Amino acid sequence: MPILGSVIKRAIELRSKMPAIFQTRNAARAQKKELKKLLKKASSTAFGEHYGFYEILKSSDPITRFKETVPIHDYNTIFRDWWYRTLNGEPYVCWPGKVKYFALSSGTSEASSKQIPVTGTMLRAIKKTSVKQIFSLARYHFPKSFYEKGILMLGGSTHLQYNGTYFEGDLSGITTKNIPFWFQHFYKPGKRISKERDWPTKLNEIVAKAKDWDIGVIVGVPAWWQILLEKIIDHYQLKHIHEIWPNLSIFVHGGVSFGPYVRGFEKLLGKPLTYIETYLASEGFIAFQSRPDTEGMQLSLDNGLFFEFIPFDSNHFDAQGNLREGVNTLTISEVNEGKEYALLISSCAGAWRYIIGDVIKFTDLKRNEVVITGRTTHFLNLCGEHMSVENMNMAVKMAEDQLNIEVREFTVAGVEHGSMFAHKWFIGTDNKVESEELKTKIDENLKILNDDYRVERIAAIKDVIVQVLPSKVFYDWMRMKGKEGAQNKFPRVLKGKVLDEWEGFVKKK
Repeated sequence: MPILGSVIKRAIELRSKMPAIFQTRNAARAQKKELKKLLKKASSTAFGEHYGFYEILKSSDPITRFKETVPIHDYNTIFRDWWYRTLNGEPYVCWPGKVKYFALSSGTSEASSKQIPVTGTMLRAIKKTSVKQIFSLARYHFPKSFYEKGILMLGGSTHLQYNGTYFEGDLSGITTKNIPFWFQHFYKPGKRISKERDWPTKLNEIVAKAKDWDIGVIVGVPAWWQILLEKIIDHYQLKHIHEIWPNLSIFVHGGVSFGPYVRGFEKLLGKPLTYIETYLASEGFIAFQSRPDTEGMQLSLDNGLFFEFIPFDSNHFDAQGNLREGVNTLTISEVNEGKEYALLISSCAGAWRYIIGDVIKFTDLKRNEVVITGRTTHFLNLCGEHMSVENMNMAVKMAEDQLNIEVREFTVAGVEHGSMFAHKWFIGTDNKVESEELKTKIDENLKILNDDYRVERIAAIKDVIVQVLPSKVFYDWMRMKGKEGAQNKFPRVLKGKVLDEWEGFVKKK
């Protein structure tokens, strides 16, 4: 249908010429307006009445009054005090009306699932930001024919679990179940396969149908997409995925850094893809990559989310990544480029001053663009080395290139070593590599990337230990934990009880 591609491309190009589509000209003003909208909408809820949202709105400085009045919440506190009431069907707790959907999310595989409310207002906000991202494709100059191709989304089951008063499942399953009618023409794998709850069965059914589809865009978490592409290539005895999907042009990914996966992923391609990163969390569609030739993602400042930022340093967080008492937060007008911040949101799903656990860094304040550098609890700081997930990802990627290997997964732990410490790496690769050689490369790379690490390696970090494992061990662990597929990711840092469980699992394997 050539006419369809022409119409869609022309519509995208016309909308892209509107500045508001891509860039919020006054970020501070947009965020103040958004907070006032949220407070006004939720003022008649139990939460809004308890914290006096009406009075906050009357204040001459509602942002300051809001921060002084409403405490910072983590998941445990807001669920214990407020969200649990919505599970029983109680309306108007933190947001008007009843909550119909809850997204199951743990962020990583090490914890039991959290239940994050997803309101109708939030679903509409996610759709609105998704449309903005579609319009941003005008900047990539794809041909008209591209806009007729299928979009294959690898996500959770749309067959949600009903628990008497609400439905629950992966956010990807909830949003796919609510996709607009006009998008269904492009959407794959279709309603029947999307309902499948068993992950291996879903992958096998997608493999069986792959030959019937003309796919232009794939969407999902890198690790699971790599597995699926390998299965398709093996099943049809292909040299690369472009033999079956010649028009595949875009990979929309999110959830984890794509860096460590690039080397293995690109071995499966016949030609380069355009990579577009999204920041779609269970709490909302936070940001998306709106232009080529950048790694930054543009924050969604005018669509149901109010952001606060806490400097991610020892003055604000303890050694375990827990927030210290009495810290002050910053707004969008007070942050600096190149500095790491823990992210707080207030949202149209009833999250209020909620610390979601992600750490971000501003790369372009003029365009309000950020990158995700890790999680508040996923970093190593045993003795002042301040090693972030960003450091870990880059050190591994450099080692891949240096040793010509492909690392499928990895995780790191801080362990005692005599009276001092050591870093223990578990590296998942199916290539032959000497652990000592890999250890040397990772250690050297981190010394280049992180000055604090280089200093601490002289005295406090006495050793670096590397254990090389088949990549299957990581996937078996995810399966054992019930975290196989969709939006689930292996944690980059293991601590405490989870580390003990993992080491026991590895020994058995």
